Amino acid sequence: MLNTGLRTGELLGLLNSDIELENRVMHLQRGVKEIVKRDGITAERGREIKVGKLKSASSKRDIPLNNTAIEMIRDLHQKRYFSENTPLVCDENGNYTRPVNFRKRYYRILRSAGIEIKGLHSLRHTFATNLVNGQKQSDGTIKSLTPRQVADLLGHSTSQITEMYYVKKDTARLNGITDGFEM
Repeated sequence: MLNTGLRTGELLGLLNSDIELENRVMHLQRGVKEIVKRDGITAERGREIKVGKLKSASSKRDIPLNNTAIEMIRDLHQKRYFSENTPLVCDENGNYTRPVNFRKRYYRILRSAGIEIKGLHSLRHTFATNLVNGQKQSDGTIKSLTPRQVADLLGHSTSQITEMYYVKKDTARLNGITDGFEM
């Protein structure tokens, strides 16, 4: 999630067949969420997984995969791969993972690693912030994406959403950027 900017439901809705490692891309087509069980209009006890449409029309998109994302997908395939038609992040039976169980697993990992507890959505925010603020390259330049490009990767309909809610400006990364531009 940190290397793709996926929402939790988008990640949990990915099937192995949605991923083309050789082309370095994943195709988002469905999402997973948990809903209250219902018998008609009456709520029953418990919750169930619903696999369906993504959050919005712009959420259906192709996500380019960087080397780290590809490595993580290969690792998941080695640990738990049932078939092309099963979820990438599946339960022990090859079924869709309940979002609440995924969150609990994530929090356990953070606690055992001694990392401050932050929600899963913070991975998406960090992804967006890092892309807009950029990374300093070995030649001293900063490689970054425009807010519009990041909005497209996140599935936002406008770049304003990305800028208002997802990107924290890091002006420290700009130190020295104007060197050589003396007028």
